[in-house]
Amino acid sequence: MSTPKNGSPLERVRGFAREVAKFGAVGGLGVLVNLGVFNLIRNTTDLQVVRASVIATVVAIATNYLGFRYFAYRDRAQSGRTRELILFALFSAIGLVIENGVLYTATYGFGWDGPLASNVFKFVGIGTATVFRFWSYRTWVFKALPVTVAESAPEPASAPKPTPQPAPAPTPEPANNRA
Repeated sequence: MSTPKNGSPLERVRGFAREVAKFGAVGGLGVLVNLGVFNLIRNTTDLQVVRASVIATVVAIATNYLGFRYFAYRDRAQSGRTRELILFALFSAIGLVIENGVLYTATYGFGWDGPLASNVFKFVGIGTATVFRFWSYRTWVFKALPVTVAESAPEPASAPKPTPQPAPAPTPEPANNRA
């Protein structure tokens, strides 16, 4: 949701809280998709943990784009859809590296690769990447619409307009001044 730049501090906090809640709702669904696909792949294939995680993350990214564009940020600027998609893919890819970097480090750096450890570090990676994604999506991808003057500040009370006075009637010329 777009928050007015010149609104009161309370209005700005409320707008930000609504934005965080919507982002969280979409992100929560994305986490469920991500962990569900991850565990499905891990339990039905022989793919390595990080490869399974990358696939799950890509599926969640696609799900999240739809939720962000049509729910969380539906009131944001919608011009330049190609630009929006490119930036979304770029920042999502950076988030993917952050998320899966945590899992990779835990799995291959520390040897924590059991089912519970994989899910815990996958979740930690998702949380870490979410902070980056929230900032980047709201700043670069789904830009707030500019605040209009009517939204930014109330119009000052104007002085009462004077009531129009009728024009004075023309005075007739005296009859004795005729030539």
